[in-house]
Amino acid sequence: MPIVWDSKLDTGIEVIDSQHRRIVGYINDLEVAKTKGDKALVTDVIEQLIDYTQSHFGFEEAMLEDAGYKFLKPHQKVHELFIKRVTSFTMRAAKGEDIAEELHSMLAKWLLNHIANEDRDYAKLILEEGGNEPQTNQLAPLGQTRPSGIAGLLKRFFR
Repeated sequence: MPIVWDSKLDTGIEVIDSQHRRIVGYINDLEVAKTKGDKALVTDVIEQLIDYTQSHFGFEEAMLEDAGYKFLKPHQKVHELFIKRVTSFTMRAAKGEDIAEELHSMLAKWLLNHIANEDRDYAKLILEEGGNEPQTNQLAPLGQTRPSGIAGLLKRFFR
């Protein structure tokens, strides 16, 4: 069953919510590929999902570090454990095991729980720091501004 985005999952940080919706899209794509029984498509979706999720984690962690989030280290550990878990699925798939259904179930449960709990914990801090506002760094070369804050992070992680 596809994941239907619910506004209760919104953190209020537009860029993070957009990234989360994109990850949900990949999880739903995995379900479609699984239903079609197309192993090549399943593999492709998993690779895209992992790549995008790692970029999202890097972006999110940099944003939390910039904001001085006091639970950054535990949050990074949660991300690290998730990547290890997904990597073990990909290793099983590489050996020919059909992991699509189990992986889809784990991803759906993990993501919804992670957003509703860990990500919601930092949202207030980020929003208080102006988390939805593009910012500029005034130390850029004369006559130019260099994006900082969320705008700068987007340029760093999502070129």
